[in-house]
Amino acid sequence: MEKFTVLTGVAAYLPKANVNTDILIRIERLMHVPKGQLARYCFEAWRYRPDGSDDPDFVLNQPAISGARILLAGPNFGCGSSREAAVWALWDLGFRCVIAPSFGDIFFNNCFQNGMLPIVLRADVIASLVPTADAPASQPPPVLTIDLTRQVIAMPPDREVAFKVDGAKRRALLEGLDEIEMTLECESEITQFQQDDRARRPWIYSA
Repeated sequence: MEKFTVLTGVAAYLPKANVNTDILIRIERLMHVPKGQLARYCFEAWRYRPDGSDDPDFVLNQPAISGARILLAGPNFGCGSSREAAVWALWDLGFRCVIAPSFGDIFFNNCFQNGMLPIVLRADVIASLVPTADAPASQPPPVLTIDLTRQVIAMPPDREVAFKVDGAKRRALLEGLDEIEMTLECESEITQFQQDDRARRPWIYSA
């Protein structure tokens, strides 16, 4: 799994509540489109008009947002079904971090299994990371630096916002480990337990 230490990139602001996994990737797309090729279909219902052309009113279609790697989202992001492909689709679209007031539980955990960093912050703090409503329309989108080693979000000129990530999950991202790889770090202890248990209860082992 790809390590996550420090990420600097453009942030897209999508404060809608209850963005579900069917919006992130429709289930029927997963029947024919493999992981790694899902970018075209992420946010499909919102990105395109009925004729298939880009909807210029959708934030991710705005030229200044092109290449955004950080998504500033609304509450209960990633709710709905448990499809892991919702994270894959965001990843294929280029995102590596989602910041929201709350997440669907399964989506939240799936992020850590795929190298994506989900950060929980209050809605007002998230809103403060983007230009104000009365800012000039030409003002560029925010460029943020997410430092997982220090657990801070930095933005010019010198502002920092702290966040917290569970210790085990933080370590997994920093070292690029999923749950299987973390379990295999304990392989010697697992082997010793199996040997001891076989000696105590040989009748439960077939060979």
